[in-house]
Amino acid sequence: MKKIYSILATLTAFLFIVSGCQQVEDLTPSVSRNGINSLKASFYGDDSSENSFSSEIDYENRIITIVFPYNYPRTSENVLEMDALKKVRIEANLDDNVVITPSLLYMDLTKENIITVTDQTKKRTDYKVVAEIRKSAEAQITDFSINAKGISGIIDEQNKTISLVSIEPIGETLAEASISHGASITPDPNTTALDYDQEITFVVTAQNGVDKAIYTVRKQVPNKVLQGIRNGSGKILWSKKLQSDLGIAVLNVTGSLAVTKDYVVVNTRNAAGLILDRKTGNAAGNMPNMGSILGNLTNFFATADDGDNILVNNLAPNDGSFKVWKIKGVNGTPELFIEWPGSPAIGRKLSVKGDLDGDAIITATIMGDNKSFARWQVKGGALVSQTPEVVAITGIEGAWWNNADVVATNPSDPNADYFISCYAAPRKFSWVDGKTNTVKASGPEINANWIQNAADYVVFNNNPYAVNMSINSFPWGSDDVVYLHDASAATTFTQPIWTTPIGTYGGKDHAGQNANGTGDAILKVSSDGYYMYIYFMFTNGCVVCVQFDCIDM
Repeated sequence: MKKIYSILATLTAFLFIVSGCQQVEDLTPSVSRNGINSLKASFYGDDSSENSFSSEIDYENRIITIVFPYNYPRTSENVLEMDALKKVRIEANLDDNVVITPSLLYMDLTKENIITVTDQTKKRTDYKVVAEIRKSAEAQITDFSINAKGISGIIDEQNKTISLVSIEPIGETLAEASISHGASITPDPNTTALDYDQEITFVVTAQNGVDKAIYTVRKQVPNKVLQGIRNGSGKILWSKKLQSDLGIAVLNVTGSLAVTKDYVVVNTRNAAGLILDRKTGNAAGNMPNMGSILGNLTNFFATADDGDNILVNNLAPNDGSFKVWKIKGVNGTPELFIEWPGSPAIGRKLSVKGDLDGDAIITATIMGDNKSFARWQVKGGALVSQTPEVVAITGIEGAWWNNADVVATNPSDPNADYFISCYAAPRKFSWVDGKTNTVKASGPEINANWIQNAADYVVFNNNPYAVNMSINSFPWGSDDVVYLHDASAATTFTQPIWTTPIGTYGGKDHAGQNANGTGDAILKVSSDGYYMYIYFMFTNGCVVCVQFDCIDM
């Protein structure tokens, strides 16, 4: 019996061994590629985003060329010399189960280097690694404008055409063209005045002197998209830092913008308005005749109508009765336009819709917890009454205190709809029915940490738009966002169609904490109807111009 058990145990063990010894899986790919796909080079200790250089592989001749730019950084005038390539970090992209010898870490690319690539089949291939400092082959016009005429060229890169949208004659003038780094342009529109009422051809030659592109610039009145802005057309035209670019050293008292036909006026309390060129953002002096109304609480806020009239108001009751002065253009003299004796707390915001030389509606929020605002009507260039109509809004739950702005939509109809931006629950940009004064639609909720207090409205290419902003008043956190809304219907108003990047233009990110939580946002349409602009400013931060168009491209 013991012998039988021994035989059975031996057979069982044998069967177990046979069943367990399966064939090892072959991991060698059925098709072997080239083994090495690329080399990437970088300079040690350089944390620049540009510090990455690609390679070109000639598999037939077994040469790997790592390409470096002629200028480094790429948009500088610094010429990269071969001596800078004596110790360059090298990384390889390989197929699976492929190895390189010697091991890669650094290379002296001022000389030839030989590496051996061993693939999955153990086949060994030698490659020569060399460096080439190469001039750029880019030959593009990246921006084209005629600032003297307020014209921005529309570039169609695919067809190499640039459209100058102008109904009026342009004539002979200088233009401003930006081209690929290191390239040249003939003729040079930056230095040669050309007649842009005629079709003009420009030749752009790349830095390498070989690659070229020919662009045709022509004046034309293009078709418009069916309604509203062209998708993707929004772009920053210019941005100026209040302190470092414009020299506004005092903090927390630059709180509003007045945008006229040609200028953006930046209002700083107790200082004459700083005039900026509307097309470029460049400073053009100060308003010369504001002396009679200068004061920390006197020229407290400023705005402008559609007819080059600038309105400046004081803060009441801190500075007595509420007063609004009218100034005709940046060189005008202040004239008292509104005085409201015994006014409530008012003056932190003022809006005007229309033309004070024709019909207009002026609105100013009343501070406190009543959710109300004052409204004046101008008919045929005359103020209907010094005493405003006081309007209360239904549908806003909390107190807005010092942070609210109201803008009308129809300069001839006081009972038309209007928009309100405020720091009050439910903290949503609101569209209000002008007949019932009840909120009819709202934008998204803004976090209670951030302050809403600017609003504007315009109709562009048969589509209404409204803008508001939220502001970070703390020395921590990130906000400072401008929101553009499509106001063609309640359903399109609920979410913004365009926003600024968070933490880019605000006070905390530039000169310092925006302690009062102030700023301004203005919408304007060009006289030819092809462009819409948002001008916005965050106190202690930046003043910015954004352009949209309705050109059918």
